[in-house]
Amino acid sequence: MKLVRYGMKGAEKPGLIDADGILRDLSHHLSDITGVTLDDHTLGRIARIDPADLYPVEDEVRFGAPLARIGHFIAIGLNYADHAEESGMPIPAEPVVFSKAPSCVTGPDDDIAYHAGITKLDWEVELAVVIGRRAWQVDEADALSHVAGYTICNDISERAWQLEGTGQWIKGKSAPGFGPLGPWLVTTEELDNPQTLDLWLDVNGERMQAGNTVTMIFPVAEIISYLSRQMSLEPGDVITTGTPPGVGMGMSPQKYLKPGDTMKLGIEGLGEQRQRIVPAG
Repeated sequence: MKLVRYGMKGAEKPGLIDADGILRDLSHHLSDITGVTLDDHTLGRIARIDPADLYPVEDEVRFGAPLARIGHFIAIGLNYADHAEESGMPIPAEPVVFSKAPSCVTGPDDDIAYHAGITKLDWEVELAVVIGRRAWQVDEADALSHVAGYTICNDISERAWQLEGTGQWIKGKSAPGFGPLGPWLVTTEELDNPQTLDLWLDVNGERMQAGNTVTMIFPVAEIISYLSRQMSLEPGDVITTGTPPGVGMGMSPQKYLKPGDTMKLGIEGLGEQRQRIVPAG
């Protein structure tokens, strides 16, 4: 299934995208899409609904993040060897883990504000994993059974806040709007292997990033198992899994986003996002 949340910011409704690409309203069957509603029983109940019985949404609508009230927003850094190289950092021996504030989550096509103090705003297309079943000290072989589905994350980064001064990556990753998710959550019966997906990102129509999740240093199952040995992963947690090369920080000379720039990005089978950088209002 492709699950979505659509409508005005703060008033999104649940929906799904049917096999013909038509948006269907789920609000008579589900109050919202949250960690609580990602259990096997609820997803199974929704999967048994004939999409033709759901009201089609024919108006042009805004998509919100496909998950409301996410729990922990966990990120994995330097998970593609060529991205680590362009960042001037060694290939990690184990996953590099940091957090993004859940308050940074926004819709896949929402504008991104160029906040006061920003000087080095960067892009990162990433595969994001949504946990649907509690995972605590799980084996790698069982790890993917704890996944509800997958979506796209643009891990927006302010590099000066992230790496200069005292550093601390969470500071450069967490401003409002720095976590576009969506457009939809693709459940695991539709995407059973997350390690074969092409991903790409353009800025102002120019291809900046192109890669495939097969080249991850630490694949999704290993990441989940690794994290679960040190923390409990709960339904509604989101893990964004790293980016391929082509970020602005890695260019010579470096290239950063400014108001008026537009990003378009996508992952095979997971749809596309589009964001515009706008002056903070």
